[in-house]
Amino acid sequence: MAKNFLPLGIQDFETMRTGNFVYVDKTEYIYKLIQPAQAFYFMSRPRRFGKSLLVSTLGYLFQGRKDLFEGLWITKNINWKWVKHPVVKIDFNGIDFNNSEELKQGLLDRIADISKNYGVELSTTKLSRSFSNLIVNLNKKYNQDVVVLVDEYDKPLISHLGKGESEIEIAKKNRDILKQFFGVLKGQDVSGALRLIFITGVSKFSRVSLFSDLNNLDDLSMDPKFSAMFGYTENELEKYFHNNIKNMTSTLGCGYQECKGQLKSWYNGYRFTDKDERVYNPFSILNALKKKKYQNYWFETGTPSFLVNLIKEKNYPIPEIEKLILHERSFTTYDLENLKLEALLFQTGYITISNYDEIFYTLSYPNQEVKTSFADYIYSQLVEIQSPSLKDRYHLLAGYLQKQKIDEFIGVVNSILASIPYTHIANQDESYYHTIFYLMVSASGVLIHTEVLTSIGRIDIAVEFKEKVFIIELKCNQSAEKAITQIKEKRYFDKYSNSGKDILLIGINFDTSKRNITDWKFEKIV
Repeated sequence: MAKNFLPLGIQDFETMRTGNFVYVDKTEYIYKLIQPAQAFYFMSRPRRFGKSLLVSTLGYLFQGRKDLFEGLWITKNINWKWVKHPVVKIDFNGIDFNNSEELKQGLLDRIADISKNYGVELSTTKLSRSFSNLIVNLNKKYNQDVVVLVDEYDKPLISHLGKGESEIEIAKKNRDILKQFFGVLKGQDVSGALRLIFITGVSKFSRVSLFSDLNNLDDLSMDPKFSAMFGYTENELEKYFHNNIKNMTSTLGCGYQECKGQLKSWYNGYRFTDKDERVYNPFSILNALKKKKYQNYWFETGTPSFLVNLIKEKNYPIPEIEKLILHERSFTTYDLENLKLEALLFQTGYITISNYDEIFYTLSYPNQEVKTSFADYIYSQLVEIQSPSLKDRYHLLAGYLQKQKIDEFIGVVNSILASIPYTHIANQDESYYHTIFYLMVSASGVLIHTEVLTSIGRIDIAVEFKEKVFIIELKCNQSAEKAITQIKEKRYFDKYSNSGKDILLIGINFDTSKRNITDWKFEKIV
């Protein structure tokens, strides 16, 4: 029977292979992982990128389930010895961690369940000792090295972020338990009994804070050899989902290439390594193909409240998120006491690598889905609106720009500004107005870029549509005429002169004493 069901939410490899679901073959990457006789790995990726499925796949592979791998790369290209190993799988999705005692008990219960399933005795109820006891006894009983698979290791930490000091204290205590727990794997009697360690999660805490006792982990998070082990490449999308895309084009009444272009703009763009290889978010693309709509799927499945709280705490300049320039050492979230927003944004998938010049990384939003959704969420959390009827009026902005109804566009912006409480907007500077304007226009769903670099300056904002582009220059307590003059003198529009699009200029002046736009000017470059 042809495998044609979209694998939405399927995290078990056996279910995937026996349930008539499409499986995007990642076994060549898996083989690269498991080639060494002993290998200890760590890898971080954003949520909904297939980490749990990969952990499940590794589990079945080392359980010797050759039947599940028939027809895949690893059976067609490699003479793999299907040896059955004891597998210790610890999934933190199924362990309570509301406090350190719950976490400790949850881990003890999981160890007890595994020992019972394999029929081995444990000589202690102490957490670290029972973990080491389990691995050593499994090795002795089955005379095979043990495979340890850990999924979502960081849930007991990041689930407590952004919820106040008391929750941070819980996270710290949970961290101490995890540090001791994982440290067991470095012990001489335990490490000699291991075939593979594979630990995965969303965030990457430094070895100093969490894995100092397990310092032989090979971190693959930014290894170019594994850049596409999670997510779908353009070639994989075409190979495995060609018919689904065709069905989508029939529903939407558009051409195949147009549909692929929209899917790419909405859901592709994630780059995790030096290698310029982009992947689609599997959860989003599968939802789009199933529902035959371009809309937000991934973002709504998890609210990044701790990120918003960090943005508030640090008073972070939000428009700069889409053009961050970082050194490689910036990608590690060092510890709970000194969380680095840029690293967290990257690891959680809200920004990604857009360029690398051998020294510095440039990061930006990966695609339209993430950018629009993130701006929408940040806007709703940071912009206090007194009138409920005005709170969602920003959705009108994209349509007014598209139709070149600039009067109505300015009117909506002013109505939103007027609804912000005086105590929030009084005495704010130019950066505040720039940020609010950027957020409301981004959240409306348009393709917007801030401070676009040209040969002789930076455009404040560029908004792109299929047939037109708006160059927008913002001023505070000056004049719209001055804004338009700056666009012309610095020829910001030259960047788009060969695009075939209409080029439209808007100069906007905010009056901070009146707390709105008092002057604007609109022109078209002929």
